[in-house]
Amino acid sequence: MAELFDAHATSYEEDLAKALTPSGEGREFFAQGRIDWLARCVKRAGAASQRVLDFGCGDGFATPMLAEALGAERAVGIDVSSKSIEVAGARHGSASISFELLSAFAPDATLDVAYCNGVFHHIVPPDRPEAVHLVARSLKPGGLFSLWENNPWNPATHYVMSRCEFDEDAQMLTPGKTRRLLLANGFDIVRTDYRFIFPHALRALRKIEDWVFKAPLGTQYQVLARKR
Repeated sequence: MAELFDAHATSYEEDLAKALTPSGEGREFFAQGRIDWLARCVKRAGAASQRVLDFGCGDGFATPMLAEALGAERAVGIDVSSKSIEVAGARHGSASISFELLSAFAPDATLDVAYCNGVFHHIVPPDRPEAVHLVARSLKPGGLFSLWENNPWNPATHYVMSRCEFDEDAQMLTPGKTRRLLLANGFDIVRTDYRFIFPHALRALRKIEDWVFKAPLGTQYQVLARKR
């Protein structure tokens, strides 16, 4: 996986934009939508969010958005791709936002919230439990893990992924499989939500999503889990 994303480190934004063209929206729309929804969930759960982790941060695009939406004092992004980490640090590093290679990251159970988007479908199934364990070791007891994945039950999801160069070998996870993975590796499930039903052409209908987020209709889903 590191080699794949090293190769796309500087072109990731362009490659993703091409894949997302049918939706009529860009990368920022989806990233902000996920993070704003997470912020609502964290507030509803009454959870702390001063220190946050962006697991599989790639080029770091979403990490500042995550820190701002959650009101975090400190954010760290980690990834297996050294070239992506270089790009992330150059573009988004600051006094309160840092980026580290996964191999150099030392989890210390001090973080409040972990966020992950579209990473686990790139991790081969035998390695997924260890990835969840790493997140668990990073979080305080009771800390929240927001794991976002592409919804395999939505045809539009398959179409967009078929257009994406770095999704060629992806192995998608159903929501049930994601929940079982988390339950087996130190987490309890808080909620499962589905988002991004309507493309830009039908954007007038998007308010409906705030009422039907439990229906498995969206192109992505979040499983929010709490560390035991």
